[in-house]
Amino acid sequence: MSRPDLTDEAKIATYRAELRAVGRNQRLAGFALVIAGAVAVWATAYAGAAGPVIQWIGYAALALGWALMLTAIFLRTRYHRARMREEG
Repeated sequence: MSRPDLTDEAKIATYRAELRAVGRNQRLAGFALVIAGAVAVWATAYAGAAGPVIQWIGYAALALGWALMLTAIFLRTRYHRARMREEG
């Protein structure tokens, strides 16, 4: 892995696209879980007797979703630092 060439706008755009691809699956899965968890927590008022169970499932989905999104941020930051550390 070599240091990215950031001399003009086209190369910067290419590197940004490369960075966006790092951790994309984790980020998208985390976003989906956060949305699903928020809907589940909101729906507890309409769930009747199953409300408490759905609420806990929603909170678990929220927690797992945010953990995945933070993991994606960590992976992208680690990748960027590794690329910038390379000499070339």
